[in-house]
Parts: sequence; structure tokens; C-alpha cells
Amino acid sequence: MALEFEAQRPRLFSLAYRMLGSAAEAEDAVQDTYLKWHGALREEISNPSAWLAKVLTNLCLNRLTSARVRRERYVGPWLPEPVRTDGGVLGPLETAEQRDSVSLAVLVLMERLTPAERACVVLRDAFEYSHREIAEVLDVSEAGARQTYRRAKQHLAEGRPRFDSAPAPQTELLQSFLAAAAEGSLGKLEALLAEEVVAWSDGGGKVRAAIRPVYGPNNVARFLLGVLARFGEGFELAFAEVNGAATVLAREDGQLTAAATVEGEHGRITGIRILRNPDKLAFLAAQTG
Repeated sequence: MALEFEAQRPRLFSLAYRMLGSAAEAEDAVQDTYLKWHGALREEISNPSAWLAKVLTNLCLNRLTSARVRRERYVGPWLPEPVRTDGGVLGPLETAEQRDSVSLAVLVLMERLTPAERACVVLRDAFEYSHREIAEVLDVSEAGARQTYRRAKQHLAEGRPRFDSAPAPQTELLQSFLAAAAEGSLGKLEALLAEEVVAWSDGGGKVRAAIRPVYGPNNVARFLLGVLARFGEGFELAFAEVNGAATVLAREDGQLTAAATVEGEHGRITGIRILRNPDKLAFLAAQTG
């Protein structure tokens, strides 16, 4: 039974991470699923993959209820835990839709949903479950599952910024952003930022970070230059694919201390997300060595 479960573990982690937005909590949920699998009567399980997905999803639903309370008390902006994805840890990310499904921006939007709505979106969009299969996982009617999914997609659409549909090449934007920041040029940095730009910095109250989002080109540019000015000698930058997007990783004396990514439209940056909370960087640090 252990070997059968291990063959399912990558898929289960991918599901749990999309549900929870936390690699550490996803690993715990997968381990709890294993314990239930280990204690189950094998002859009563006709479809191990479906059984495991149902058990895991319901464990995640319980965790989401308590997580919402913790996140309401969180110090400063809350961002998901970053996960390096070029090794396939979250499954195939070959299309724009697949990459978008694990992006930090979409995972933040998913926080708007009820646990059941989130489960419907993850199972339907990322794992191609039918509404009937989702209904079986959630113990609801097929019509109920369909309605919950429709409502969830509507909430996600309402939460997305209303930019024109012309996404800028994300890697190029990130490189231009770093070049301007390295020069310390406020003007060049501002020129890369859209009028509606927002910067989020997640320190979780454990390291220095902005406790509120920063809005507007001038404010964001000054904030970013201030952040870079605090790094001393032994500071190194590297690129990696994190949550399906090009991300810059900052190390100080060999230790991962920040991960930052950008979003853009029409050649300008509309969003910047910076992870600084050391607890949230632990999984990514283990992945990157």
C-alpha cells in the first residue's frame, strides 16, 4: 500500500498546494491522507486515486476554515508560499492557463472563495474533474457542484484587475526592472511602472516589510529603492521559475531572504509581489539548495 500511495504523492501535493496556498500545510495534509490510507481496509477501496483525492480534499477543506482565521490576523499583506515549478512539482505547466492557475496573483484571488468554491475550481480547472466527480468528492448534488463552480468563477473574474488583455513578457519586464533598480534610478524605475501599480511585501511580522500595499509609480519606486538599499555585501540575485513565472531570488551570505516577481500589461509593471517571511521561504530554499 505504501508504494501505491507514493506513486500518488506528487499529484496529491499538487492538489493540496492549490487548495491551501502553503507548501508546508500541503505536505501535512498529504501526510494525514497517508495515515488514513494506511488505516483503511484496502478491499473497500475500488478506485485508490479517487479515494485519496476525496480524503485529501476534505482534509484541505477543514484546514481552510482554520487558515482563514489565522490569515485575518496576519501581520501585513498575505502571500502564498512560493514553490519552484521548473521541476514539475506542481504538475505540467505547459500552457498559459496552467501557469496562471498556480501564480501568486491567482492564489491570492482564491482566498476570496469559500472552501467549497475553491475545491470546485481546483478540481475542475487543474485536474479536469467533471461536475459529477466533483459532486462525489464534496458529497453534494451534481447541480450543486455546477452552481458552486459557476459562482466561484464569477467571484474570481470580479476580483481580477480590469486591464486590457495585452500581457507584457514577464521575464523581460523583470530584467528591465532589476536593471533600473540596480542603477538606483528613480526616473527609470518609475517609467517601468503603470499608473495602477501595486507592490505587496510579505514579511509576516518576522522581518522588515511594508505592512500595507504600496500604490502608485512614485511610491512604489521609492519603496523598492529603499528595499535594495538595505542589502549589504554578500548579496546575490538569481532567476528561477517559481509558481509558473520568472522570479528573482535574493540571497544574503548564501541564505535565501527574498523572492520577487512582477506582473505587467502593455510593457509596464502593474504588480510586484515580494516574499520576505522566512517561514514561507523555507520550502523554496530547500528546493533551490
